[in-house]
Amino acid sequence: MTSPVIDGVLEQMRGLAAEARGGSERIDLKVGGGFADALHDSLKKINRLQNASGEISRAFQSGEPGVALHDVMIASQKASIAFEMGVQVRNRLVTAYKDIMNMQI
Repeated sequence: MTSPVIDGVLEQMRGLAAEARGGSERIDLKVGGGFADALHDSLKKINRLQNASGEISRAFQSGEPGVALHDVMIASQKASIAFEMGVQVRNRLVTAYKDIMNMQI
């Protein structure tokens, strides 16, 4: 049983992931996978974006050739947007959990 809200959030996450990859890759939809799997995969992607942002930032700071400031800023913004999206998903999940817990049986 899925909720339209959860499906909407997943579509937003997939869209953000596609944009972060440059939009050229095809989005794979898993059939039979659960919400927990999708959430886990999204968290891994957020972590990868943050790690990549940190690596390119360190490379720029150390003066490695071929690393431009605009690449650092783009990677940083991608990681920031992905993290904010993750926080918003968490907030909505907490709100949904509280709503369910407050329901009378």
